[in-house]
Amino acid sequence: MGIPKRFIQVGCGGFGASWVANFMPHVVDELKLAEAEAVVDINPETFPLARETYGLAAERCYTDLGKAFAEHASADFALIVVPPAIHESVVDQALEHGMDILSEKPIADTMEASCRVYKKVKAAGKKMAVTMSHRFDQDKQSLERLIRSGAYGELNYIVGRNTWNCRAFASWGEFRHKIPDPLLIEGTVHHFDCIRALTGSNAKTVYAATWTPPWGEYAGDSTGFITMEMENGTRAFYEGNQCSATTLNGWTQDYFRAECDQATLVLDNRRLSVMSELSGKRETTVVPLLEKNVWRNSYLAELFLHWIHGGEEPLNTLEDNIQCTALLFAAVASARSGQVVDVQEFLHHHLGTDSLEK
Repeated sequence: MGIPKRFIQVGCGGFGASWVANFMPHVVDELKLAEAEAVVDINPETFPLARETYGLAAERCYTDLGKAFAEHASADFALIVVPPAIHESVVDQALEHGMDILSEKPIADTMEASCRVYKKVKAAGKKMAVTMSHRFDQDKQSLERLIRSGAYGELNYIVGRNTWNCRAFASWGEFRHKIPDPLLIEGTVHHFDCIRALTGSNAKTVYAATWTPPWGEYAGDSTGFITMEMENGTRAFYEGNQCSATTLNGWTQDYFRAECDQATLVLDNRRLSVMSELSGKRETTVVPLLEKNVWRNSYLAELFLHWIHGGEEPLNTLEDNIQCTALLFAAVASARSGQVVDVQEFLHHHLGTDSLEK
């Protein structure tokens, strides 16, 4: 693969610490595809972990974003692990210095900002991928493989569920309890991407009804029912509830049911089953999950690094993710208006185009 690509990581606390300690070592230490150039965080207390893990000198740890990029403009890419409202400003710095971008989801905190990012990256001719980790987890990839195999006939519809007890303030991270639409912005963004992958299609329309019950300590809506029609005619339904009294399917322990012509495929708490009564009796088979050395963010970091080293384009590019972003913010618009939203019309309206730029 040649010389390791050098990166600036923006955000080293919170989930950024997981990137430092758990995800990037796969591509830095094991595969030798990347090397840290500098790190940025508003809290200098996050720097000791980054210094130890990445082997960085103290002067390569910054609290000033602009200074970090100006002094390390030769870096190859930026890794963005900060709240969505800050994504665009970091993208601007990366593009100003000619860097590719690997960013946490979503692209940005609004559809308008996401479209600005999309246009800027496309105009600059740089590569950007978004770390939609749940879609690339072992269990969802295994279910997707079963559906794609065609062994169970045509897919009719998908049902998804994510219900857990995070009703108390700060139990799902303090900022999520303060923002508008936490269920959609911070939760369903992943599950929408899974639904797109499982159905093999972008969304045509979406209808969302969201709310927060009296016992949920959220400023925005934490519970919802969402119905989707995909462009290939497949339907999907999603139940999200961060205020449940019982966690049925928490983070990474998802429930997806694929109703196919010849069988019902059920993924529930990382157990994948195939069920059918078409033989005259109920038959249930538990299917082993796919095996690979890494999944989720480590896997996506690997795919991204291979891409910017000249390899194959991954599935989670900006071009792909703008569709997931459109579905997300169309669902927000639906929840606020009470109306069905045409997702593709919504996307092209915000991009100011008749079709996606290629």
